[in-house]
Amino acid sequence: MVMYYCPYCSTKYQFQKQPQKGKLICGLCGDSLIKKPFIRLNQIIALLAAALLLLPLMFSFIYLIKNQIILPEKNYKSKIF
Repeated sequence: MVMYYCPYCSTKYQFQKQPQKGKLICGLCGDSLIKKPFIRLNQIIALLAAALLLLPLMFSFIYLIKNQIILPEKNYKSKIF
């Protein structure tokens, strides 16, 4: 679904009109509508920053759990001496 918006009008009161030419215009001001991108650049940067902050925490948590697991040793005599 492609979203269009008017950069000059409030988003609450926008409605679209399509004249005979086929180009969408704003119903309030009559200006042409702009296509809203699905993923914007600032969203990509925010996701990247969040991932960079959470990766060290996840690695340390995995390392902590991995060190908690103690495997039994097969050679018990060498452990005594």
